[in-house]
Amino acid sequence: MSDRTNLPLRPEDGERHPARAVGISIAAAVGGFLFGFDTAVINGAVDAVESNFSLTSGVTGLVVAIALIGSAVGAWFAGSLADRWGRPKVMLAGAVLFVVSSIGSAIAFAAWDLAIWRFIGGLGIGIASVIGPTYISEIAPASLRGRLASLQQMAIVLGIFVALLSDKALASGDGGALQELWFGLEAWRWMFLVGVIPSVIYGVLALGIPESPRYLVARGKDAAAAKVLRRVLGETPAEIDTRIVDIRKSMEREDKASFADLRGSRLGLHPIVWVGILLAIFQQFVGINVIFYYSTSLWKSVGFDDSFAFTASVISSIVNVVVTVIAILLVDNLGRRKLLLIGSIGMFVTLGIMAIGFAQATLGPPDADGVAQPVLEGFWGTATLIAANGFIVFFGASWGPVMWVLLGEMFPNRIRAKAMALATAANWLANFVVTVSFPPLRDLSLGLTYGLYALFALLSFFFVLAKIPETKGKELEDMTMDVVVDRKAGAGR
Repeated sequence: MSDRTNLPLRPEDGERHPARAVGISIAAAVGGFLFGFDTAVINGAVDAVESNFSLTSGVTGLVVAIALIGSAVGAWFAGSLADRWGRPKVMLAGAVLFVVSSIGSAIAFAAWDLAIWRFIGGLGIGIASVIGPTYISEIAPASLRGRLASLQQMAIVLGIFVALLSDKALASGDGGALQELWFGLEAWRWMFLVGVIPSVIYGVLALGIPESPRYLVARGKDAAAAKVLRRVLGETPAEIDTRIVDIRKSMEREDKASFADLRGSRLGLHPIVWVGILLAIFQQFVGINVIFYYSTSLWKSVGFDDSFAFTASVISSIVNVVVTVIAILLVDNLGRRKLLLIGSIGMFVTLGIMAIGFAQATLGPPDADGVAQPVLEGFWGTATLIAANGFIVFFGASWGPVMWVLLGEMFPNRIRAKAMALATAANWLANFVVTVSFPPLRDLSLGLTYGLYALFALLSFFFVLAKIPETKGKELEDMTMDVVVDRKAGAGR
């Protein structure tokens, strides 16, 4: 890869060019698109995979969920790789892994090798989920950092939407996902192959963006960092000199960075690291992915047939995109903390309504798989359906994007990549726990299941109230090991 930081300066570089930071941030956020695409693409293929390989439901669930384990592993190592290779090179590695996964999944001949390809794809997605927010937070001006970091979530929901549309288009024939299309490959295999396109785009974009100035300063390349700051942010020489000094001071407060720097006296980790981990876990434990992974039973329970399931999923996806746009517009004005608090209350209320609604459900006749589906009629059917979409609204406008914003900016410069990696790995593991636990919980009681998610939404409110101060407008160099856990740091919130 060429050294893009040694490009000559142009006369206009002294001007303010926030558009450059926006463009670079959009390129970095494409990794989030892969995240969302992989989340949703398997939904269109899973039934065909199960039929094609004659799998039990347990094995099918493992093939689906193993990508989440791969994502956790990829996220764990992403921080170390980013500190060693630099941010764009690690993005490129993530893109290559997902290309390999997409092609391998498309030509899989058994469940075991499909699981391997899914795991490899998870590695790439986990890497992208860490590097995107980290890089954006390090390259963006403080005044726009919240909005630009929110692009990660926007890319995720767009990835989900595009995957749903491509799955539907490929499976539109009479044979559905099992029908044979081009070159003798079934539709479900082409669903995976579509993922090659955004992966290649992500890799090409990674080759064209500059290195993070924080990474360059950590490597002693102050001149290169200054060129990036001047070209991307258009800062004056005096501003650049001051910023370089501030970055270097934040890097030199302790010895060389390592995972040992995350340690503290409380259960082995520093409090700020625990705050990041809990923030990531709460985002998943409210059950958001249940809505996207297992929405069919909800739509059936309120009287819709199978043909409506796709339409309902697309509607939910569109709602998610719209409210994410709203969050991007608000995060740098209203602030991170207020959005999280509003979201927690909204999710608690809507999940509570869903829990009560499903508690009123009766069991209908067994479906094709011999499973009796819950049936909601009258007021509670309508209320539950509205609450489900209301839940998506409150999540998409708050916890969906804001968690990524905070994880990208709340940690000090010296430990940011590694702390972000640990917190993101926790997010993926929480995703895995929720995904695999929902079916047995659903069989036990849907009312109880959504009641648990409502409880976590309520707990998330008190967690934010106690531990998360407002960070909007702060420079990354102002983030210290105590900024989040110190109550005084939240003054003026």
